[in-house]
Amino acid sequence: MIDNQVLLTTAVGLALMLAIMQGVLLTAGVNIGWRGVTATLRAIIQLGIASLILSGVLSVGWTVLLVLVFMATTASLTSRSRLGNMPGANSAVWLGVITGAWSMIAIVFATGMLDTDPRNVIAIGGIVTGNAMSAATLAGRNFRLAAEHRRGEIEAWWSLGATSPVAYRSVAQQAVFDALVPSIDQTRSTGMVTLPGAFIGALFGGASPLEAARFQVIVLVAIIASQAVTARIVVWRLANSPVLPLAATKK
Repeated sequence: MIDNQVLLTTAVGLALMLAIMQGVLLTAGVNIGWRGVTATLRAIIQLGIASLILSGVLSVGWTVLLVLVFMATTASLTSRSRLGNMPGANSAVWLGVITGAWSMIAIVFATGMLDTDPRNVIAIGGIVTGNAMSAATLAGRNFRLAAEHRRGEIEAWWSLGATSPVAYRSVAQQAVFDALVPSIDQTRSTGMVTLPGAFIGALFGGASPLEAARFQVIVLVAIIASQAVTARIVVWRLANSPVLPLAATKK
């Protein structure tokens, strides 16, 4: 159990950081309402529930599969909600997230890089699935924005008899590239600018610095690879649409 004093200091610290965030945004004229606060409260509740569920999952190994399915479902629904009414978005997101995440999770454990311990599966599954979700969202939104910006070029290709994949080719390529930039930059700066959570978590868990570094490299490569697969599938599906994406909807 966590000491009550620790809980109190944590609550005070979180409140202070959220207050600073709200103040900075308000002085900048950026109004997000109480979204930051409600998002934090939601995270606290969800993590509390997750901790209770995982305490049972870790004692019954096969239930890890149910957790992976739940993660992929939630990730797909979240990313899907960000893409509005784009033609083909539903199948693009589901296929992209599940294929991208699960293929890399399978490789990590099938090759023996990590033992198939429930803790490892949940850790890798959560990290990779979450990043596949981000890639699906970024790829889809970037695709829509680029397509709207270059609609004249796309319509010109169609007028010449080109198929949609041909008309959207350069837009799709740029969307995939832009979706991968954050993870590429994070990977390049790891160890120099940042010490990612997986590395720190492994150290706190008792792993040696070398073993923690090995775990972090596995995570980083799995993330980039899963995002590449996810983004590629998402834009491939979107690029098969015979119509332009609808204007972006703020969410």
